[in-house]
Amino acid sequence: MATSRFLDRLLKSADLARVVPQLPPEVLHRVIQISGLEDAAELVALATPAQLSRVLDVDVWQARTRGGDEQFDVDRFGLWLEVLMQSGAAVAAEKLIGLDIELVVAGFSHHAAVFDQAAVSSYTTLDGEHVPSRVSERAATAEIGGYVLEARRASAWETMVELLAFLQAEHPEYFQRLMRRCVRVSSGPREEDGFHTLLDDAEQGMFDLARDREARREQQGYVTPAQARAFMQAARHVALESAGPPNSPLARAYFRELEPTPGAGGGDPEPASSLLPDAQPNDSGRDDPAAMAEVMEVLREAGVLTEAPRGLLGSGEDDTLGLALVRDHVASHPESAEELAYLANVIAAGCSIQGRPFEPQEASSAAAAICNLGLEAWPPHWNEGDLVSAFQVGWTVLHRDVSIYAAERLIAVIAELRCSDRDIQMRLHGLRRELTQSLRDATPWRARNALEVIVMLDAPCWAALVALTDECPVLHAVISPSRDRSRPISPSDYEFISRQSQVSLVRDFMESLATRLTQ
Repeated sequence: MATSRFLDRLLKSADLARVVPQLPPEVLHRVIQISGLEDAAELVALATPAQLSRVLDVDVWQARTRGGDEQFDVDRFGLWLEVLMQSGAAVAAEKLIGLDIELVVAGFSHHAAVFDQAAVSSYTTLDGEHVPSRVSERAATAEIGGYVLEARRASAWETMVELLAFLQAEHPEYFQRLMRRCVRVSSGPREEDGFHTLLDDAEQGMFDLARDREARREQQGYVTPAQARAFMQAARHVALESAGPPNSPLARAYFRELEPTPGAGGGDPEPASSLLPDAQPNDSGRDDPAAMAEVMEVLREAGVLTEAPRGLLGSGEDDTLGLALVRDHVASHPESAEELAYLANVIAAGCSIQGRPFEPQEASSAAAAICNLGLEAWPPHWNEGDLVSAFQVGWTVLHRDVSIYAAERLIAVIAELRCSDRDIQMRLHGLRRELTQSLRDATPWRARNALEVIVMLDAPCWAALVALTDECPVLHAVISPSRDRSRPISPSDYEFISRQSQVSLVRDFMESLATRLTQ
């Protein structure tokens, strides 16, 4: 469905003003993502401050690098102000006042420095000396309610000034609270007094804001990128010969701290699975089922709501996905659904595939596949464990027997390979060097770009090697013995490794690599 048609149908739904405040924030955010924030102004105006707080916890925080920690996106905050103001200053002020004031301070103070007017205005001393204004003449300025604003960036400047003028006139108490906090974080660098290396007020404010956000999201079931990366790194090195299964302190802390949080509209959300594609809104507490059903139908048709992950449900005889073991475990251990949701969150927050972040459905499928591999490779001398432990076993097997093994075997093959083309031979030497360096840190995926030289020798081998040495190793279709050779090579033509038989396919392929590259 085209985005414009979807949004048009949604806005024409009956009693939309009563339905939107009852939507889970995760669903509202998906609608905004699909339709675009600028086009979703009418929906944003109908949302409650509690909903918007949850949405902003996701939407205005972005990772600057893949897998990096999320940071406050100042420009995105400015766009939110402009969208809120499309419905009028009164609506924007109502939503703003309901948000965490520290978030508002962070957004405003990054767009403008705020000073007491008396502190920066020009004046004449008793000796008749004129002291000029301390406000820069090169930036846009505004005077509101005894404060001077100096623009730090042009985006959303006029919108912010208009909104602050409204707050000063209609909500003076809130305006003063906001301005006083902005003044405190607008001061310049500290003098060198022995404490100047400590965080200044603005930096401390951002640190506290990020910390509070992480605490809220942990209670909602999310995993921070730092925690996810730490878990994934530790899970690569499980000692399968030890006396018992691993017991991750990070996972224990996650489940210990996870507490139900009331959702918007009085419903109890399912936060641990909110990152998964089967998240469905809670129908409790809705006084207009017909209107809600109409909106739900529009959302389903647009792909905002999807069916449950194929790999986690159902117990049909045809196990084409190779998830029989994890299906049986889920059926006999009700608590394992939460464990799978946690693992999907970890993968989405702390891992990449093909050099990009995981999609929610991919993270869900990967978690199920890796758990199935872990259950199959479970050491016989261990007692039964949970899916978090099974995942760690499967992740260790993938790392050791697929990613590291493929990289080591490729280095050995390249060392014996001789090519008449001098440029290709030099690039092969470079690939061998990069792989050797990356293996010192057990991160062969960092040599991904250098693998491009393999395309010149054999494109199917290149596709397979990129998939096998990835941060999350997968089995590309070119490895399958039954693959149609005339079928075009696509980077997305892969499957997650869920069985030991697939690991054996990897070993067979790598043993034949030298022959394939010299044919």
